[in-house]
Amino acid sequence: MFSIGDFARLGRVSVRMLRHYDALGLLRPARVDPVTGYRYYEARQLSRLNRLIALKDLGLTLDQVGRILEEKVGSEELYGMLRLRRAELAAQVADDTARLGRVEARLRMIETEGSVSADVVIKSVPAIRLAELSGMAESYESDKIGPVIQPLYAELCRRIDEAGLTITGPTVAYYEQVPEGVRVHAGAPVNAEPGKAYDFDIVDLPEIEQAVTVIHHGSMDDADVSAQRLAEWIEENGYRSSGFAREVYLKYGYDDPSTWVTELQEAVIPSA
Repeated sequence: MFSIGDFARLGRVSVRMLRHYDALGLLRPARVDPVTGYRYYEARQLSRLNRLIALKDLGLTLDQVGRILEEKVGSEELYGMLRLRRAELAAQVADDTARLGRVEARLRMIETEGSVSADVVIKSVPAIRLAELSGMAESYESDKIGPVIQPLYAELCRRIDEAGLTITGPTVAYYEQVPEGVRVHAGAPVNAEPGKAYDFDIVDLPEIEQAVTVIHHGSMDDADVSAQRLAEWIEENGYRSSGFAREVYLKYGYDDPSTWVTELQEAVIPSA
């Protein structure tokens, strides 16, 4: 047998916690010395302790844990419960991490309010032929757009390669507000022949006579800061938006996002 201190050490719990479990009837000592009151435990009781801790970590109350232990939940069932809880916790962590990223992005927007705008260039943008796939996003929020556009580009590149075509320049994305949400267009300029059928769309984006543009450096999670500066510049300089905004990914890959370079393009006309 093991003293309560040794058993606590082996079970990776505190002595205080073992006493608490004893008081609640969840894990009684195998023997209590009638003279000294010292508690002693057997090695086989580690199995019950492991189940007790595992069930508690599932978020169950100690009362619920006690009832389940009395029902003698098997190892396989308990393992399944823990795997499910692990998946739930992982999803929660991912959601919290994404939420933290959105909060930080909004903080950066607030911090840069009233600061000097990034270099803005007005220019014409030539027409371009794109191979394109599209999908639906719930809204324009970064955490809604990203999960849609990233798989689209992966699939588009695969199909372009299988079609024997060549991507001839930086990829281009644009967005369309529709009743269902936002239609996300992921495109890549290609040397496609007119009229030939592919398992992706071939679209010709028209020339933009006047586009207000800005270069965004870094992750697209922070692109809202540059986009808002662009919007401020457009309004302050007597223009208004017309047509779909475009994103041209000048430098992008699976390396450090801080090295990415994207040109944001907003079609404009003079305000009436």
